[in-house]
Amino acid sequence: MSLSRSARLAALATATASFCLIAAAPAPSSGSAGIGDPYFPELGNGGFDALHYGLDIAYNPGTDRLDGHTTITARATQNLSSFDLDLQKLDVASVEVNGRAARFTRSADEIRINPRDALRKGRTFTVEVVYGGVPESLSGPIVFGSDYGWMKTDDGVFVACEPNAASTWFPSSDHPSDKAAFDITITAPKGLTGVSNGRLISNRSSHGSTVAHWRESKQMATYLATASIGKFDVKTGRTPAGTPIYVAIDPVLSHSNAVDVYAVTAEATDYWSKLFGPYPFEETGAVVDDMPQAGFSLETQSKPSYSAVRDESTIVHELAHQWFGDSVSVKQWKNIWLNEGFATYAQWLWDEHRGTRSAHDAFLAGYTSRPATSSFWQTQVDDPQRDTMFASAVYQRGAMTLQVLRERIGDKAFFKLLPAWTKAHRYGNVDTQEFEALAEKISGQQLDDLFDKWVHTTGKPAL
Repeated sequence: MSLSRSARLAALATATASFCLIAAAPAPSSGSAGIGDPYFPELGNGGFDALHYGLDIAYNPGTDRLDGHTTITARATQNLSSFDLDLQKLDVASVEVNGRAARFTRSADEIRINPRDALRKGRTFTVEVVYGGVPESLSGPIVFGSDYGWMKTDDGVFVACEPNAASTWFPSSDHPSDKAAFDITITAPKGLTGVSNGRLISNRSSHGSTVAHWRESKQMATYLATASIGKFDVKTGRTPAGTPIYVAIDPVLSHSNAVDVYAVTAEATDYWSKLFGPYPFEETGAVVDDMPQAGFSLETQSKPSYSAVRDESTIVHELAHQWFGDSVSVKQWKNIWLNEGFATYAQWLWDEHRGTRSAHDAFLAGYTSRPATSSFWQTQVDDPQRDTMFASAVYQRGAMTLQVLRERIGDKAFFKLLPAWTKAHRYGNVDTQEFEALAEKISGQQLDDLFDKWVHTTGKPAL
């Protein structure tokens, strides 16, 4: 069959257009080693979006050795010739991309991976990393001068990784802007329990070991992943409103009369669900370990981690983070007040709920007790700098900002704003400007002056 002249010309035009499109497609290139966060430029990775982590780890407390097999499902965001993963200290045995062995090199805390075939933009791919060694916790001024990350205990390990320690125990794109779902399987010696995020899928014995499979089906930042291992007394059930709850407490601490962790967790989960919007995850709970030298607690997703039995105020703070920080996460670490200021303000709201002190009185106590010459007022809340990102001003001045906002726009608008914020950005990432915009939209007020004084500049604001 022959074509007419017009048909031949049409076919030629189509072929030429197709050729131009192909020719215009960018050549494969390397993904960046980090996303460029000002505080941690090398954390996270460019060129792909992580969708799911399958972590399979085995830990021996006797030797402190960790053996891991991580499978990451990701989507290429550019045509990739190579890409990086974050991994600190541990040794890599092999890497596969889409089931085929891939070349890799190590440089500092990065793995540079060269797949056999280029990865096309928009396509999903898998990367499997087999690795092992003795994980090392991190230290320094960032987290209150405490060690953090993978921390050995008397009977296992306590895992709390904010802000940059997830890659001390698994290869990842270790930045909160790249969230993913997780399946975490923990193999530990018989008699020990592995506790992680989400819900328990299975728990079995195998060859003298216990194997626990946990699934967090909602998006999670890597620093919120945990795999705490040890002897635990476990209590499960449901909150009065029906949310499943799982609380694991080190037997050394189980009979502490300091606070009923299970009861407070259940009550606070339900109360915050009324104020902040529906609970964002499938299960609530806690992991309470005997690790007092850590000196801090962390809002690990669905089950906050406490290094000792903490007071009621700390528990409600970490649970408030399930909305502010976990479900709604920061785009960059300089926005950390959106996590800590909100969770601190939740503590003030809890006192108000209990009838012990109003949030207004909490604000005044903090404001009047600090003179204008105090260094407290020299921290810029929305950019506190890396080594002081957990300074008290981020928490307290952040909470003060919310009280000032509440008194400016009124309770009706303010308590409409909080659940609107968590709904609009559920499982997403945010910055300060987005919160300001939503506050102005809901209140119908211009609020530049408020945020300029309380968040964007230093110095003690005048009332």
